[in-house]
Amino acid sequence: MTERNVEIVALVGSLRRESINRRLAQLAADKAPEGASVTIVEGLGKLAFYSEDDDPSTAAGATLPAGVAELREAVAAADAVLLVTPEYNGTMPAVLKNAIDWLSRPFGAGALSGKPVGVIGAALGRYAGTWSREDTRKSVKIAGGHVVEEVEFGIQSANLTDDGFADPDVVAGVLGALSRLLDEVSVNA
Repeated sequence: MTERNVEIVALVGSLRRESINRRLAQLAADKAPEGASVTIVEGLGKLAFYSEDDDPSTAAGATLPAGVAELREAVAAADAVLLVTPEYNGTMPAVLKNAIDWLSRPFGAGALSGKPVGVIGAALGRYAGTWSREDTRKSVKIAGGHVVEEVEFGIQSANLTDDGFADPDVVAGVLGALSRLLDEVSVNA
């Protein structure tokens, strides 16, 4: 009997095409261990800001804005979620918070509900985005996701060299985060 492939979706809080956080997510996708795949969900920057007026779970006759159904479907179909976030003004970027808000609905049954979620990221500050990762975990918990606290990897991006994504410590940190997330999927299978 063949074991099925574990599907992880990655949501990136930075909209820049060449952002360090996007590159971290791509590293996770490129180096995913055998038996797992990581797919980066695109289009977070095009989602309308969450409003109960646009949410069919809270407003009769409402229709979801463009991209929301696809986001929800991608996350619901995945076995786990990897959130990769920079730190903007001491917290997570609005684009990531907005995605979490859409994924939290309908309340108690959103796409994140019970799903293993890990949070990693890179930021310029001397704490390597710790506040952003903490706030992201808090938001995911409230949204119903199962935050895997042991997935803890942050990079102070100012210290990355040109070959930073080939650095063994960076690769090991990303793979360690994936490994712990995969362990959680196995436990909950």
